[in-house]
Amino acid sequence: MQAPNELFARLAEGTRDFLAQARHRMLIGQDWTEAAEGGWLEVVNPADESIIARVPAGGAADVDRAVRAARAAFDDGRWSRLRPSERQRLLLRLADLIERDAQVLAEIESIDNGKAAQIARVVDVGVTVEFFRYMAGWATKIEGSTNEVSVPFMPRESEFFACTKKEPVGVVAAVVPWNFPLLVAAWKLGPALAAGCTVVLKPAEQTPLSALYLGRLIEEAGFPPGVVNIVTGDGPSAGAPLVAHPGIDKVSFTGSTEVGKLIGKVAMDNMTRVTLELGGKSPMIVLDDADPTLAAAGAAQAIFFNHGQVCCAGSRLYVHKKHFDRVVADLAVHADALRIGHGLDPETQLGPLVSREQAERVCGYIDIGRQEGARVAAGGGRADRPGYFVRPTVFTSETDALRIVQEEIFGPVVVAMPYDDIDEVARRANDTPYGLGASIWSNDLSRVHRLIPRLKAGTVWVNCHNVLDAAMPFGGYKLSGFGRDMGRQSLESYLETKSVIMAL
Repeated sequence: MQAPNELFARLAEGTRDFLAQARHRMLIGQDWTEAAEGGWLEVVNPADESIIARVPAGGAADVDRAVRAARAAFDDGRWSRLRPSERQRLLLRLADLIERDAQVLAEIESIDNGKAAQIARVVDVGVTVEFFRYMAGWATKIEGSTNEVSVPFMPRESEFFACTKKEPVGVVAAVVPWNFPLLVAAWKLGPALAAGCTVVLKPAEQTPLSALYLGRLIEEAGFPPGVVNIVTGDGPSAGAPLVAHPGIDKVSFTGSTEVGKLIGKVAMDNMTRVTLELGGKSPMIVLDDADPTLAAAGAAQAIFFNHGQVCCAGSRLYVHKKHFDRVVADLAVHADALRIGHGLDPETQLGPLVSREQAERVCGYIDIGRQEGARVAAGGGRADRPGYFVRPTVFTSETDALRIVQEEIFGPVVVAMPYDDIDEVARRANDTPYGLGASIWSNDLSRVHRLIPRLKAGTVWVNCHNVLDAAMPFGGYKLSGFGRDMGRQSLESYLETKSVIMAL
């Protein structure tokens, strides 16, 4: 295991130059600016609890200025009426620049969030590049339709031309979480910009750095000023006034269900369009014909990827009683074998959680699980080292009534439970307020196809978990939100439909 000083000495030159700025600024219009009230937020490296940067503590005045800049860029047509091919060209140029600086962005994401830089480069940055390229193509494929109309109260000889037009919804507030800061920002920016909208992006206060670096690349790509604005700050001071601002036409939020409910209520007051991708408690179902070795490896990936800080993490593991002991034993071996360390260390498989608050929350749930009678098969608390490290934890239980089964933990904690038959497991899999994702492990495709429609989840994986693609919509049922990110469906949510009827 390498020392932090050695790891930082090996950073890319672009990363060192970016981190050398003791105080960063946010992007509003064409200006990189401090907060109107002069406040700053400290950005902490979760691997060693050191302060790595300071960013502006944006407030209502900064939000208002950013919304006005976005509104001007939309209303004067510099983006909304730009040729679709030009919007496509700029999005492709941005993707190229992100690809060029992939190592820098991966290292920034690792230092800011805690995740392994090697994984961040492949997943967070790599998927971001592919997503911007995918959405760039949609900029030139927005279309309406012509309609033959029958107007019964008009004379028979009357003729009409009727069509629908798709128009950008306007100014978008994009509020992104701390678990995938760059990638989720792309999920918001890509379709919004392809549709012709302008954006005010608010990154999570814990992880603002990759968004600010992305702002540099947006400028370098040649986007007009005001098309993308980036306001840093915490939720109450910057997020709340942003989603409530009367100049916002659409809110796209990814985060907790609790905050999503508040945003939904505020959006209704202004009749603001809204997409909410919220929490999850996703089941992983192992049928009796599944290979227990593959299922255990799949379960480890489903829950320990990104340290369990994934909204669709496989945090409830239902295993047919035939394989239960074997799968749990193998999963515990996987958990204990994961190498915990600094995200910049190439040997690291599991980095720290994002913050002290999150580490304490997860450990609190581990304590609750013990108190409720769940049995610990692996892990079970903080790692004995500086930083916000939590050991990957496997619980077993026979009941779904535990809080660690019903409530989202958002950490490397899974509860394994046995079941007897498909009817039972379908009922239990749906027995939470959430419905974001689920996975089925089986080689019996007939049973798989019969089980899929019984699961109340926005995504169902078969013999895999956490597999996402730019063309596939992602979102949830029930308290996991509504609306979709990714795919053509995400583009549609940034467009309004206008009907045109013309008497000839």
